[in-house]
Amino acid sequence: MSQTQATPRRRQSKLAEQLALSIETLMAQGELRPGQALAERTLAERLDVSRSPIRQALKRLETKGAVKAREDGGYVVAHTARRPTLALLPPAEADDTEALYLQVADDRLSGKLPDKLSESDLMRRYNLTKTQLGMLLQRIVHEGWAERAPGHGWRFLPILTSPDTYDQGYRFRILVESAAILEPGFQIDVPALRQCLVEQQALIDGAVEWASPAQLFDANARLHETIASFSGNVFIIESLKRINRLRRLMEYKKNVDRNAAARRCREHKVLIELLLSDQREAAADFIRLRLRDAAREKSAR
Repeated sequence: MSQTQATPRRRQSKLAEQLALSIETLMAQGELRPGQALAERTLAERLDVSRSPIRQALKRLETKGAVKAREDGGYVVAHTARRPTLALLPPAEADDTEALYLQVADDRLSGKLPDKLSESDLMRRYNLTKTQLGMLLQRIVHEGWAERAPGHGWRFLPILTSPDTYDQGYRFRILVESAAILEPGFQIDVPALRQCLVEQQALIDGAVEWASPAQLFDANARLHETIASFSGNVFIIESLKRINRLRRLMEYKKNVDRNAAARRCREHKVLIELLLSDQREAAADFIRLRLRDAAREKSAR
């Protein structure tokens, strides 16, 4: 197969992967419930793509057991999904739109993009095909910094844009994340925490050297949000998710210090081990100090 033939197939495969993640997110949010029929047409309209990649995405989800085929055709939701985990892919398999994605993120952060844009504006500005635009928007929506505007076009959501607000976000996290661990209703979901441990160990074992800024952010934010979710306090959980959405692009803007990133992953492993051994007070102290040191380190860059 020639390179020109392989590239469209890789893009189609990547789009199906992103759509599968979006459908899983809808399941995790309760918008798609166990036993509910999944109509290709409805999903295609909801996610603004054709039915063909939706069909591929549903086949991927069937393989994972998230959906199951009906005897009369089509699929139904098999179970309530966890919010999906984005895989750590080596450079050869990484999304070939990464540079474009980071360019759009940088343009948004620097104020070059208005709060609202049409799809034709985006296609013209970045010289995109309809398929490329669909993949780009799926990722941006999945990561929580844009949404479809009522009526027409797309609307970017608020983000942190100044060093002062970025530092305030860290100070808020120092207060909230340590308190979450000490909440009376705190209860660990051991499989979920061990899944985070596997991901952090993969980074320690070498993935930190090639993981993209987005992958590093997702892996670390996922761990912190998972731990916050154990508190059972919906205000803590939602406030941390909102802070992470707001600070995402600021994190992309900063230069990645691979040595510092590896050290943080090792610290995350210590934190996980403290929680698994039920040393909650030590874990609360540890996360407070770790976040304080991370804030100082990143403010200096």
